[in-house]
Amino acid sequence: MRIAITGGIGSGKSYVCQRLRERGIGVYDCDAGAKKLMASSEEIRSALVKLIGEDAYDGWTLNKAVVAKFLLESESNKLAINAIVHPAVIRDFYDTGLQWMESAILYEAHLEHTVDKVVCVAAPEDVRIERVAKRDSISKERAKQWIDAQIPQTEVAQRADAVIVNDGVEDIEVQIDKVLTLFGIEF
Repeated sequence: MRIAITGGIGSGKSYVCQRLRERGIGVYDCDAGAKKLMASSEEIRSALVKLIGEDAYDGWTLNKAVVAKFLLESESNKLAINAIVHPAVIRDFYDTGLQWMESAILYEAHLEHTVDKVVCVAAPEDVRIERVAKRDSISKERAKQWIDAQIPQTEVAQRADAVIVNDGVEDIEVQIDKVLTLFGIEF
């Protein structure tokens, strides 16, 4: 069984994944995997250069500013980059043999079909705003804009098979135990 951990910015996905790792459960980080693959995969490099142009890379270093500019120019550009990177990330996840993956954009990237179960990590909006503002040294207004740009947390929670509330009050360990039991995973 393959399981994805997802949730909006500031929900505490990484914290929950760290708690899983402390229990000996490996979790593939899709963001880190994408960065690694864009820096090491000849297939991805060639495809991005063909799509964006030679200035997409400086040698083997991804030119983030050029790629970001291209990505933000249109929805079709974003979809074209995603069509190159996301399948490679999922193949890499499968190749690791890990059961769990952390993906912030699981539903946005339409990757939910690549796993058997989805766990949403959720937190109240005010808590998320505070976490993001502090973590990224930005204003609370900017943090709220980032949150508002994502799929609403209520929709992500409704689509998921389980929800872990990471509000600083609910016991994360108890909730993880319940998810593992729900999915029939011995711990």
